[in-house]
Amino acid sequence: MHENSSAHPLAFGIDIGGSGIKGAPVDLATGELAAERRRIKTPSTSTPQAVAEVLSELVDSFDLPADVPVGVAFPAPIDHGVVRFIANLDKSWKGVDLPELVHDATGRRCTAVNDADAAGVGEQRYGAAKGVDGVVLVATLGTGIGSALIVDGVLVPNTELGHLEIDGHDAESRAADSAREREDLSWEKWAQRLQRYFETVEMLLSPELIVVGGGVSKNHEKFLPLLHLRAQIIPATLRNAAGIVGAAALAASERPLHA
Repeated sequence: MHENSSAHPLAFGIDIGGSGIKGAPVDLATGELAAERRRIKTPSTSTPQAVAEVLSELVDSFDLPADVPVGVAFPAPIDHGVVRFIANLDKSWKGVDLPELVHDATGRRCTAVNDADAAGVGEQRYGAAKGVDGVVLVATLGTGIGSALIVDGVLVPNTELGHLEIDGHDAESRAADSAREREDLSWEKWAQRLQRYFETVEMLLSPELIVVGGGVSKNHEKFLPLLHLRAQIIPATLRNAAGIVGAAALAASERPLHA
């Protein structure tokens, strides 16, 4: 693990979204934010260079030792640090080496990871899935369905399990929280769709544990008890900090996903 001059090792986590870029230093001993999170609006023209300037401003706004690494959670699949394709930011991100861009902007070592994967790692190392061996699925229910698959503590990156085709439909088009809101579904009706989704994932992957995140997880008592699966299914605990915490944890790993 990466050491520095603070009492506990630190890494800086950044969560890049379509509307906001959030960051904070993370105490790697506890998984807690070591300072209050700061948010800067995502530039309206969200090119790599424009976002890099925001990242530099964000990191520089905290008084960090020079050896503190940066982990970035990014809203796209990341293949060895390179953005494969992009939906929520400027199309010019395709093919960009994200760790190199962040290193050039901040002077710090950087690891880049898909945002759903970052949240999954945060929950696995410090949250609801801490200490669980075997296959763990962390699913975030929001506009779509994000997924992170972790096997014996090792992330299998860039799974897109929200896009499984189930009963002739893209799964997230029917089971995401946005579908519940769009169709004004009751919790019971939505739970029936979640049941179909999670039982299909369970048939394919046989997870030991399913952790459900996303903003709707704060209402977990209204829908999780309605699901009947072999795996235990529980709410996430890190909530909005999961991406920052997971990205920071990966940045500080001895074997980061992308150096």
